[in-house]
Amino acid sequence: MEGVIFMGIQGAGKSSFFMERFFSTHVRISLDLLKTRFRERTFLGACLRTEQRFVIDNTNPTREERQKYIATAKANRYAVVGFYFQSKLADCLRRNSERSESYRVPDVAILSTAKKLELPTLDEGFDRLFYVRMEDQRFVVEEWQDEIR
Repeated sequence: MEGVIFMGIQGAGKSSFFMERFFSTHVRISLDLLKTRFRERTFLGACLRTEQRFVIDNTNPTREERQKYIATAKANRYAVVGFYFQSKLADCLRRNSERSESYRVPDVAILSTAKKLELPTLDEGFDRLFYVRMEDQRFVVEEWQDEIR
């Protein structure tokens, strides 16, 4: 089984990427949808019990935040795949401003997440790690390189 963890600031394209690449194969677990950590844990637990593939579609900016998902998935014998989204602040703020009002995130929240954002590493427990960037309105996915991005 496979657990996928997205990482990147708001407006980086995580949810759009999910819709394009994982909608038909994985359950989406998102605090934006579920609203509380209790619901998130319950939903994740249901995926693990039923051996369902899932995507954690949150910002997951720090190693500490990612670790709870990685440890839980590994304890249930899931392969863990990470996708780090290029998080250029100006681009993310622009994309956020283009969202409909009900999906728009306050700029201060994006700035706060950007300040906390830590690059992931394979030694966090990822089995595979990818870098995702936007180019000509399309997602480009590359194997992770442990270098400054």
